[in-house]
Amino acid sequence: MHFRTWNPGRLLAASLMMMSPLAFAPLPVLAQGGAQAWPARSIRLVVPQTPGGASDALARIIGQQLADGWGQQVLVDNRPGAGGNIGNDLVAKATPDGYTWLLGFVGTHAINPSLYKGLSWDPQKSFTPLATLASVPFVVAVHAPLPVKNIGDLVALARSKPGDVRFGSAGNGTVNHLLGPMLASAAKVQFTHIPYKGAAGAITDTLSGQVQFTFTSMPSVIGHLKAGSLRAVAVTSGRRAALLKDVPTIAESGFPGFDVTPWFGVLGPAGMPESVVSRINGDINRLLASRETVERFAAQGAEPLVTTPAQFGRIIAADVALWSRIVRETGATVD
Repeated sequence: MHFRTWNPGRLLAASLMMMSPLAFAPLPVLAQGGAQAWPARSIRLVVPQTPGGASDALARIIGQQLADGWGQQVLVDNRPGAGGNIGNDLVAKATPDGYTWLLGFVGTHAINPSLYKGLSWDPQKSFTPLATLASVPFVVAVHAPLPVKNIGDLVALARSKPGDVRFGSAGNGTVNHLLGPMLASAAKVQFTHIPYKGAAGAITDTLSGQVQFTFTSMPSVIGHLKAGSLRAVAVTSGRRAALLKDVPTIAESGFPGFDVTPWFGVLGPAGMPESVVSRINGDINRLLASRETVERFAAQGAEPLVTTPAQFGRIIAADVALWSRIVRETGATVD
């Protein structure tokens, strides 16, 4: 079975290369109602996950850079819970004046609609796509003392002890979770899933050996990998990560077609003024082309991803359909 998700890094790499690293010099744009220049006050950036993960790291990097350029604070507001649905609901119901944003992620935005019934928000109708930020490969990180050096070793261990090899995730229905049954299905083995309330718990128990491994975003675990307290045996993307050049992909490790590189981006409530949307997209894209942002993202294992709002909307539509299929094929549930 092949699992090749949409890979944002390939789609618009050329557009990033062609963008000149312009100075951050935003132009005044009128907010809804035309009464005052936007932004006239601080912006709330809702992150629907716990602190310490990729969403939180990217939000704080781009938020500080925007605040420096605009002279207005961008306040990161972590609102975890219900697989990200609490934060999504909060932003979907906010006033569409440009002052409340969501740090969207393929897991919470494109997967949740297939897992949760009766959501109060729709991934396309309830939000205004503003700008993508980055694509981030996930890592298969194992408990350091475990005698597993590669994916082949992990599969062999699971085959010799059916059901005894445990992996931790950030919760039922998350990308971290779905990667487990995807790999298990491809390798024809069984892993036991242990869900946590956020990636931090899964990483902590992988460090202690309570679970044997976890799938996690690179920013969440890069410090532990450098310290040797966890070992990376593969990355989920279709090509090797620049920050972990010696770590093979799952596709290289005997499972061709395995390619998962989640995207992260910024969205607002539906109905935002086009002038404000254009302003936000242009200013973020200029930041993504700057050397400082490229280097800061690279330190987290993230690759800047530049799109227009329309392109971002098409990405969301495609991934909602794609992950719906993957959820059906893996049989994943949030029970």
